[in-house]
Amino acid sequence: MKPQFHTVIFDFDYTLADSSRGVVECINSALVRLGLPAVSAEEARRTIGLSLSDTFTHLTGESTVQIDEFVRLFVERANEVMTELTLLLESVPEAVKMLKIQGFALGIVSTKFRYRIQSILCREGLLDSFDVIVGGEDVSRHKPDPEGVLLVMERLQSSPTDSVYVGDSLVDAETARRARVPFIAVLSGVTPRDAFDGYDVYQILERVSDMPGWINKKFQVSAQPPYVAD
Repeated sequence: MKPQFHTVIFDFDYTLADSSRGVVECINSALVRLGLPAVSAEEARRTIGLSLSDTFTHLTGESTVQIDEFVRLFVERANEVMTELTLLLESVPEAVKMLKIQGFALGIVSTKFRYRIQSILCREGLLDSFDVIVGGEDVSRHKPDPEGVLLVMERLQSSPTDSVYVGDSLVDAETARRARVPFIAVLSGVTPRDAFDGYDVYQILERVSDMPGWINKKFQVSAQPPYVAD
């Protein structure tokens, strides 16, 4: 039995990588330089996946002209430390390579800048494994708006019926719902399993590294021979 999908689109933060150390550092650097109090690491981590403007509003309760300056200061610090402080989650490189061997087209949609994702993947030798990367600078509307997911499908000549979106948060679940794409939830972030109860979830996995084995077990798709979509 062949999978119903041949395109796998991933969120990045807490799905493929852990950038929480960098995010906490950049948020608090920006807040302090604005004369605002720093936040706890837990508070900062819970904003991962939001746009920077939504992050500022969520943490401060304000929606003011300071947002633009917060974004500028965050990016300024991120250019210095984010790549170094971001690590791929355990076994992600092996899982990504196996999904490519199984024949899937792979994409990424993230609020993180594309160039930042590319630099991290290049460092890990994984950049060529992804066919399309859509970052925050590539869309006019961030998740949960489906613009990024739709753009990946357009570039890969895929459709909602032959794609899945993989993410760790309710923002990702809502993005998939709006894009009308089946959603696979992974529990590698800060969102618990039962939080996804209100969404139509295709599958819940502990982590992305479980995907190749789950696909092989469910669809009998193994590395030899590789799966090739019709």
